[in-house]
Amino acid sequence: MKTVDDLVAEGVQDRYVLLRADFNVPLDGYSITDDGRIRAALPTITKLLGAGAKLLVTAHLGRIKDPEPLGRDKRSSLAPVAGRLGQLLDQRVSLAEDVVGQSARDVAGALTAGGVAMLANVRCEPRETGSASERDALAAELAELVPGGAFVSDGFGVVHREQASVYEIAHKLPAYGGDLVARETEVLRRLTGDPARPYVVILGGSKVSDKLAVLTNLLPTVDTLLVGGAMCFTFLAAEGHDVGGSKLESDQIETCRDLLSRYPDTLVLPADVVVADAFAADADTRTVPVNEIPEGWMGLDVGPETVRLFGEKLTDAATVFWNGPMGVFEMEPFAAGTTGVAEAVADSPAFSVIGGGDSASAIRAAGLDEERFGHISTGGGASLEFLEGKDLPGIAVLEEGS
Repeated sequence: MKTVDDLVAEGVQDRYVLLRADFNVPLDGYSITDDGRIRAALPTITKLLGAGAKLLVTAHLGRIKDPEPLGRDKRSSLAPVAGRLGQLLDQRVSLAEDVVGQSARDVAGALTAGGVAMLANVRCEPRETGSASERDALAAELAELVPGGAFVSDGFGVVHREQASVYEIAHKLPAYGGDLVARETEVLRRLTGDPARPYVVILGGSKVSDKLAVLTNLLPTVDTLLVGGAMCFTFLAAEGHDVGGSKLESDQIETCRDLLSRYPDTLVLPADVVVADAFAADADTRTVPVNEIPEGWMGLDVGPETVRLFGEKLTDAATVFWNGPMGVFEMEPFAAGTTGVAEAVADSPAFSVIGGGDSASAIRAAGLDEERFGHISTGGGASLEFLEGKDLPGIAVLEEGS
C-alpha cells in the first residue's frame, strides 16, 4: 500500500487531507478513561500537520443504536476527543456539528495549513453503515469536503468494516495507509507468516463462540494456547468439571470437548479460579481449584496458581499474542489474574503483541510500561479477524490502489 510517507513526499502543503482515525475511546460520563487510541494516531497526525496539510479528521465513538438526529445525545459527541487531541497537539481542534452538512463545510473551509478539525461522529450518519449505494453517496460527500485532497486510513480498529469512511472513501480520493495501519499490518503479518517459536497465544474474554474462529485457525499453528476469562468455564465443563454459577455456553461444550481431544498438548486451562457469591466488587470471594467451585458461586478471575502456570509457559516463548482479559479486571477483587499474566508477558523475552480492546485497557489500568511489550494493537476485532485469515476490507482497498 502507499503510505503517509509517500503522500508527504508528494507534497501536502496547503492541501486537504481527510484522515480516518479510530477514536472510539472508553468514557466515564464525558471523561476519557484511556486515551491510548488518540495517542496512537499522533505520529500520522503530526507528520501531516508538520508538512503543512489542512487536516480533516473523521472518527466514531460508541455504538449508535439510533443514529439520528445528530447532537441530541451528548454521549455520542466527539467533543471529549477533540478536546484531548487539542491538548496533545497543543493547538485548537475545531469540531463540526454534523458529518457532511453546513457545519462540516464551514469547519473544513476554515482550515489553514497545519490546522486540524474534526467532523461529527460518523456513526451518527446512517449512510456510514447503510447499503452499498448509501455508503457510496456518503463517501462522495466526504470527498467534496476536501477538494483536491487525499485520504489517509489510520483507524486500524475499523479496517475490518466495509463502511463509507473506511472503504468507499478510498475509491473517491487518492488513498494511503497511515503509520498506525502500516505498523499493525506489519506486526500481524509477522504473526501469521513464520513467527519465531515457541509461539504462545493467550485468549480470554467472555465467550468461546466469539473466539471460535480464531481458536480453530490458530490451534494447528501455535505451540501453546492458554485459555482464561469466562470462556475457560465452557472448556472446564467440557472436561467434566462442575463450574457452579459461572458463565457457560452449553451449546459450545461439545465443540470445546472436540478441541481438547484434538489438541491436548496445545490447550492449557486454568488450575484455579477466584469465585464469588455475586457479580459485585463487594461480594464474598474465594480462590479454589477448578474442580472445587462451590454450587451457585461464579468464577470471575483466574487464580494465582494459574498465573504461575501461564507464566511458566511464557518463560521461553519467542512470540506471544494476547487477546482478552483473564477476569473481570474492572472490579479490583478480580483484576489480579489479568495483571499477573500481563506482567508475565512483559517479563517474557518474547516479541509480544497485545490484541487491543480490553487487553490494552487492562495493561494501562495496571500501570504497566507499554514499552515492555512489542506492540499494543488498537484494534481487537480487526486483529482477531486478521488472525482468523480473513481479508480486511479497509486494508484490501488500500492495497488495490498501490
